Amino acid sequence: MADLSNLVQKAFYLGVGIASYAAEKGGKNLQELRIQAQKVADEMVARGEITAEEARKYVDEMIQQAQQSDPNATDKTKQKEPRLIEIVSEDDEDNTEASNKENLDDLKQQVESLQDELNRLKRQ
Repeated sequence: MADLSNLVQKAFYLGVGIASYAAEKGGKNLQELRIQAQKVADEMVARGEITAEEARKYVDEMIQQAQQSDPNATDKTKQKEPRLIEIVSEDDEDNTEASNKENLDDLKQQVESLQDELNRLKRQ
């Protein structure tokens, strides 16, 4: 029993460590993106292609887009909807299993017919 407890504890610590590493890595990547975007904006300002205000907006937009595309990014204003849970009775499970078996049989037949067709085409 002590081994199981020890294993669960190690698994928990592994999960926490992985989450911490992912958050740290994401933060570093976001910081690198900010630095690179700022360099590009500074070069464009130096060449007179955009103003300093436009450059600041450009960098802010780049960071915002990166955060939105990052699934690990935390947005405090965005609330996640609760996950939907479907309650299935045992009768429904029996019907689902029968349906899955039929689908599996159909798929097996399709694979066999495709293999036969492939073999026929290889012989030609």
